[in-house]
Amino acid sequence: MQQREVHEVLNRPISRELLARDITRLAYVAKDGTPRNVPIAFTWNGSEIVMCTTKNAPKLPSLRRNPAVALTIDTEVHPPRILLIRGRVELDVVDGIPEEYLRMNGTYQMSPEQRVEWEAEVRSLYDGMVRVVVTPTWAKLIDFETTLPTAIEELVRRRATR
Repeated sequence: MQQREVHEVLNRPISRELLARDITRLAYVAKDGTPRNVPIAFTWNGSEIVMCTTKNAPKLPSLRRNPAVALTIDTEVHPPRILLIRGRVELDVVDGIPEEYLRMNGTYQMSPEQRVEWEAEVRSLYDGMVRVVVTPTWAKLIDFETTLPTAIEELVRRRATR
């Protein structure tokens, strides 16, 4: 997929809504060779998906060994809206707490007092984190109105020729 095609998919209004959500599902190949799919908070900065994790997270050795990942961001309503993204991970070990981590976790409903307590706990727990950065190399939006899964599109074409 060409980068301009990826950009076009990610700039559709529904894609932008999905990219503003809190949680993505990160799929990768674990060190034992089996697939993993984990929910993780994220933020979209206009060109990259940024997730943050602990420096001792079990997924990090796997991501270093095989940086190819897939992400799913979707809704819980019918018809679902689904944004599928593929890319390669870059890992950025940072001291302290990345601003993205504080921002991505700022959408949860917390009172101002809870937020202060949460942030103090985070800062006391982590001496640093790893920014897991994905630059999309492929993207597909499925909204079941203007776009469908590829297999369903094929069935619709077949039905039309009958």
